[in-house]
Amino acid sequence: MVEQKIEVQDAPPKKGVTIQKPEIKKPSGGSGPGKNHIYVREAEGRVETTRRVLGFVLMALFAVLPWLTWNGEQAVLLNILDQRFRIFGMTLWPQDLTILAWIFMVSAFALFLVTTLFGRVWCGFTCPQTTWTFIFMWFERKIEGSRHQRMKLDERAMDADKFTRKFAKHSAWIIIAWLTAMTFVGYFTDIRALFQNFFVFEASAWATGSVLFFTFATYGNAGWMREIMCTHMCPYARFQAAMFDKDTYIVAYDEERGEPRGPRKRKIDPREQGLGDCIDCNLCVQVCPTGIDIRQGLQYECINCGACVDACDSVMEKMGYPKKLISFTTQRRLEGGQTKVFRFKSVGYGLALLVLTLLLVADIVFRVPLEFDVIRDRASLYRENQEGWIENVYTLRVINKSQQTQRYSFSVSGVEDMQWYGPEELVLGPEASEIVPVTIAIDPYFIDTPIKEITFTIQSIDEASIKRTVRTNFIYQ
Repeated sequence: MVEQKIEVQDAPPKKGVTIQKPEIKKPSGGSGPGKNHIYVREAEGRVETTRRVLGFVLMALFAVLPWLTWNGEQAVLLNILDQRFRIFGMTLWPQDLTILAWIFMVSAFALFLVTTLFGRVWCGFTCPQTTWTFIFMWFERKIEGSRHQRMKLDERAMDADKFTRKFAKHSAWIIIAWLTAMTFVGYFTDIRALFQNFFVFEASAWATGSVLFFTFATYGNAGWMREIMCTHMCPYARFQAAMFDKDTYIVAYDEERGEPRGPRKRKIDPREQGLGDCIDCNLCVQVCPTGIDIRQGLQYECINCGACVDACDSVMEKMGYPKKLISFTTQRRLEGGQTKVFRFKSVGYGLALLVLTLLLVADIVFRVPLEFDVIRDRASLYRENQEGWIENVYTLRVINKSQQTQRYSFSVSGVEDMQWYGPEELVLGPEASEIVPVTIAIDPYFIDTPIKEITFTIQSIDEASIKRTVRTNFIYQ
């Protein structure tokens, strides 16, 4: 629950004076992530509720997806070692690099469009760093108490109660980090086998090492580094300004309405004292996970989580003032104008996203789950058999990129009379590959050039739509 106490300054700051910086307290007794540890206060409200619901849905998807099955196999398996990605019945091989490229480009332009329209909502509501940080902060509050209690706890010398609380908190963090690492690694290997083998030390070296690495990374990023990841290590915070304009929705403070700020009694009209609506309680600073003061204007550290919006709205409600002193708004609206949704930048990103999405869909729809390569033997260009026919040797490489067993037939076109030496049909299991050596012999009577073009065709016997053709050369001289 939100702490009801409202902290105020002894005297209102004068307009033009630098606004007080976020409170950064150096903990004593060695119990903190460093001298710049930020004690974040819990926020409650409609924005926080929305963020929690969305975070819960995304966390549930992350945790459940690797456990789903499709045709008896793990539905989502990104097998890097075997160079194949299985995604709900579709298997992507290195030859399907274009699909992965389209996916990355669609994701990038979707992020650009959302940022242009709504600012850093990705950071505030869906970024894994933010989601896991808030999860770790929830455990911290439940074990160590409210913001004020945590500050007092860190000021105390180490005793049994402090040790117990710190041990419980870090144990909870490590467990969450380990579960996160196991789930994440489960996207790249059989997750059921991973959970079975990890405890009996039978998991592979790379799986064990990956779990330990991502456990340490999650524990460090969400537990200790927190805002440092957003303010110093995330490149998105640096280039986001290039996508912002006056019509981008951001978390902003209405300076014209709030200034000059200062404490006052609830029943007194602030206009009689020459004050704005901001009572300078600093709650907006205390609930900020990156420790900034939104009243100083837009800052690259702001992740648009909206915690300050809920904190300020709760204070305005208690004071009997209109809400949205701090709100999701645009610079143009703060200046009294009308926000423009359709503008050159947003329309451009939208059209690019539409085109890339259509290309991605087309690539998936028209994708043939079969790879077929023909390699002519270079050791011997040609040879003459006992019947006087000219022979060329070829190696057929076939990859069944589907998740069902397929039966294929081979054929050659481009010559009137020829002989085929080798298997003319092939049965290939799901996600399997096969090398098939064949020899093609042609009557010299039908060879009119030293190099003749012929076409190999592979056709699925069960599905007519699965077909590939490859052109190659038949050499006579």
